[in-house]
Amino acid sequence: MEKIPMTAPGYIRLQEELKQLKSVERPAVIKAIAEAREHGDLSENAEYHAARERQSFIEGRVLELEDRISRAEVIDVSKLSGNAVKFGATVTVADEDTDEESIFQIVGQDESNIKAGLLSITSPLARALIGKSVGDNVEVTTPGGSKSYEVMKIVYR
Repeated sequence: MEKIPMTAPGYIRLQEELKQLKSVERPAVIKAIAEAREHGDLSENAEYHAARERQSFIEGRVLELEDRISRAEVIDVSKLSGNAVKFGATVTVADEDTDEESIFQIVGQDESNIKAGLLSITSPLARALIGKSVGDNVEVTTPGGSKSYEVMKIVYR
């Protein structure tokens, strides 16, 4: 079974979502199904079908979260250090064409949010940055074409 790397905050968010689904969403949809059944003919009952569809989504998401949590490899970024980029690093990169600087933390797939500066370990940029040091250049192929970046700063926090 392949481990899934993630930071502690990402792991906590998955646990909270699972708890929400099991303790709030699941009981609510069961109640909605029961109420819809009371309305009679189930074959033409839109409320019943919508509730069953929601229940199916919730159960699928619960299984997915339980799987991810069981395979999680929580990495304490505060205990990491070094001069090379690795999982959990907060990296400042400069676009070599525009000199525009961007700051990204390399995180697990489930935690990524590019607007918040959280870059998935599976993204092309993160994969190109892994193992690089300050001053190194990376070439990344994006949907908009090839981009070059220079690693300006690496921090573990």
